[in-house]
Amino acid sequence: MRKLFGLIGYPLSHSFSKKYFTEKFKKEGITHHEYELFPIEDISAFHGLVQEQGDLVGLNVTLPYKELVVKYLDHLDDAVKEIGACNTIHFTKNGATGYNTDVYGFELSLKTCLEKYSGDKVTRALILGTGGAAKAVAYVLRKLEIEYFFVSRSANKGHLTYDEVDGEVVLEYPLIINTTPVGTSPNVDSSPAIDYSSLTENNILFDLVYNPEKTLFLRNGEQKGCVIQNGMDMLYFQAEKAWEIWNT
Repeated sequence: MRKLFGLIGYPLSHSFSKKYFTEKFKKEGITHHEYELFPIEDISAFHGLVQEQGDLVGLNVTLPYKELVVKYLDHLDDAVKEIGACNTIHFTKNGATGYNTDVYGFELSLKTCLEKYSGDKVTRALILGTGGAAKAVAYVLRKLEIEYFFVSRSANKGHLTYDEVDGEVVLEYPLIINTTPVGTSPNVDSSPAIDYSSLTENNILFDLVYNPEKTLFLRNGEQKGCVIQNGMDMLYFQAEKAWEIWNT
């Protein structure tokens, strides 16, 4: 019997997931499994999609629906309940359950990144962006007891604006994590508007973007001697966690 998996989001011009799982099925000799892209223009189409695809076992969720999809689910894991964002759905006879494997993937990747860092223990971070991915990052930082500030384009309580990320802030918050899509291919000449001139070898730049492999954000940090990390390891880790969930 066919088992169907897929990805919802809009647009879906660049999909890591379809290539990854299609190759996984082939390499591991997994038959009757398919992974498809479902670019839905509005989250209101979610229920219709599920009804049309009767053999749907699991979905990954990407921009802009990680937060919007939550209200359509029957059950939520603890991370989704706290964060309010879901990137993995498992369909069973008991309904649709939402999980956040970004949390799992980011934590493993961040720990690997911190092992490369020779400075003092990292206790403070800046999170660029405030969307669903930013909330997953914040969840992990709380778990690791790393203090953080969100950075957004507009002033808000508990947030910094990009103009406020000056040399003093960069010194106080050595770990800087980009959770926005800025710098993603084909817009490779863009980067979050922080003060790169103040970066030093005491900074760590982590970019959730994986295409290109080295964004302008990361290249700017590399030129200043920063430890840098892109989002590819996180993607692999979260994908394998999703596969584990779909097979439980």
